[in-house]
Amino acid sequence: MRQSLPSFTVAATSIAILLTWLVAGLFILEAGLHGLLLTALVSLVGLGLWLGTPYHTLRKFVFDGLAASMPALIIFILIGVVIASFIQSGTVGTLVYFGLQLLRPELFLPGGLLLCSFMSFATGTSWGTVATCGIVLMSVGQSLGFPLPLTAGMVIAGASFGDKMSPVSDTTNLAAMSAGTNLYRHIHAMSLTTGPCYVMALVIFAVLGSAYGAAPADPTAASALLAALDATFTVHWITLIPIALMLILGWRRVPPEAVLIAASFSALIIAWGLQGVTLATLLTSLYAGVSRETASPLLDTLINRGGIGAMAWTLTLAILAIGMGALLSQLNLLRALLEPIAQRIQRPAQLLTASTTAAAASNAALTEPYAAIILNGQVFQDVYDRHDIDRAMLSRTLEEGSTLTAALIPWTTTAIFYSAILGVSSLDYAPFALLNWMNPIIGIAMAWLGLGYLTSKVDTPSTD
Repeated sequence: MRQSLPSFTVAATSIAILLTWLVAGLFILEAGLHGLLLTALVSLVGLGLWLGTPYHTLRKFVFDGLAASMPALIIFILIGVVIASFIQSGTVGTLVYFGLQLLRPELFLPGGLLLCSFMSFATGTSWGTVATCGIVLMSVGQSLGFPLPLTAGMVIAGASFGDKMSPVSDTTNLAAMSAGTNLYRHIHAMSLTTGPCYVMALVIFAVLGSAYGAAPADPTAASALLAALDATFTVHWITLIPIALMLILGWRRVPPEAVLIAASFSALIIAWGLQGVTLATLLTSLYAGVSRETASPLLDTLINRGGIGAMAWTLTLAILAIGMGALLSQLNLLRALLEPIAQRIQRPAQLLTASTTAAAASNAALTEPYAAIILNGQVFQDVYDRHDIDRAMLSRTLEEGSTLTAALIPWTTTAIFYSAILGVSSLDYAPFALLNWMNPIIGIAMAWLGLGYLTSKVDTPSTD
């Protein structure tokens, strides 16, 4: 039985109250996200009952949403395994060791942005990039004197760029499919706005890097960390095999869970054969994480992490967020809100603004970008056709509104994951995730200036 559409008034009021509760809870009450999402989830169940939906149907909505998100939840678990195994193998230690020796302070931010962009573009995953390169760069940046939120913002901006523009990324393919356009035309449309934004972000990070690089740094911190790394791990190129394996398998479009398992298994072999870690210690660390005491407190902070158990906070929060998003989607609250708005749009610039904003709002309501991309692709396809605008422009706005903003909204699964891995609140790193907030704004501004349009009648950008 198909769920009927609630009225526009009911949908608008319900979503406004829900988002107000989450925002007020975070900023005014300063409450924990678990409690906020749980109460929001229970409230949506009550709303569904009031709308006439049986409880067993609401229960099925939540369980179906969790089932559909199971690959992402499995990745949450495997990321804990990857972090523990990469630390035990010396992969993280080797990368930090060479990073400290090769990266000058003034080049750290732009160099880190390029590194994360390449990694996520090659593998098609921002999550894997943040969990590997991100951890390394956070440690290098801390030893060089860079604030943690600044480094985290740089990591996320680079990882988001590669994920957004990569032809092997799941969100890139999903956006093209949801809008009904060709994958490479979609990437071309994104390049019209993302290209200039990326250059701007690179320049800003270079300026910030020069400012911090000019400040006197404490050379003893980096020297102490290098000495501790040398004493704790065997620094060798062999430890980089798991990273190379991730790149190769990711580029060949092997399923992400298989990539993470293969990389972790290779790291465990290296940890046992090269680093001399016992099998019992390795197996224990897969759940409990790494627990070592070294001569450097900074190195202790770097390596004492990982494991499945460390992902419990993130995993439980994601389950609550997914359940809430599933109810919002299946009760058709967002569709009832968006469809009347979409049908009243008169100008192309209004349309691009509306689809970008709707994608971001759907992201906040549904807590993850995949459902937001699919929903808004369905809602806006006919409207783009009516205005004779290429659907690649729709797919572009879906990514700018969903893929990029997911890192900025504290209760989305993406922001929850990034905060847990990097150890920095999304509210703290958001100002420095330059690409993530600049790109949607500049995309909307270009639409109103009449720049970078693709129409359904021509194959080249129009500036009419």
